Amino acid sequence: MTTRQPPDPTPRPRAVVLLSGGMDSAVVVAIARERGFDVHALSVRYGQRHTSELDAAARVAAAQGVAAHKVVDVDLRGIGGSALTDAGIDVPTSGDTAGTIPVTYVPARNTIMLSLALGWAEVLGAADIFCGVNAVDYSGYPDCRPEFVDAFERLANLATKAGVEGAGLRVHAPLQHMGKADIVREGVRLGVDFALTVSCYQADRDGRACRACDACRLRAQGFAAAGVADPTRYVA
Repeated sequence: MTTRQPPDPTPRPRAVVLLSGGMDSAVVVAIARERGFDVHALSVRYGQRHTSELDAAARVAAAQGVAAHKVVDVDLRGIGGSALTDAGIDVPTSGDTAGTIPVTYVPARNTIMLSLALGWAEVLGAADIFCGVNAVDYSGYPDCRPEFVDAFERLANLATKAGVEGAGLRVHAPLQHMGKADIVREGVRLGVDFALTVSCYQADRDGRACRACDACRLRAQGFAAAGVADPTRYVA
């Protein structure tokens, strides 16, 4: 005779997690789930060079058993200004971007994505938003710094009904002070399947990486430093 367990009287709190399909955001989904959140994953089709990472996001969401996965369209090709949204700007492959903000920086991208996550969080009644920004191995993007995350959290609590009338909104960046090797180790601990993810700035339609861009370089260095086999599929 099978004994049925009664339903849990205390529902898990909801959280919106930005899921790009890359290795960092996949680890953040796992962290949010470990912390007891009912994860609602949000991906953004913003006019990026390829949609392989969105395919990867769908795979990660399914593998980690998120409560919901939503894809929102905001086409940033209309303003351009980045190698990731403007076909006329080449993705750099020299690796020599120290001290500069590289052309792969997408103007206002994290602000826009966090704003979309904030809107969905209000609709869901969620007080927590997670993102995978990182201030250690971050390619010099200004919207990956702790100051930005703190400022956006203040904005969220000033600019929303949930922030004014609720218990407050929190923006979590659990990878903020972790290097790529630490992120790899954390993902391994949490059982993240990195083979499902795509990090390359110019991956092909099948999600195979170029091996030469900054994203590929940082990813490969992370696996090597962590002593973990790199599952990335490369074009050559």
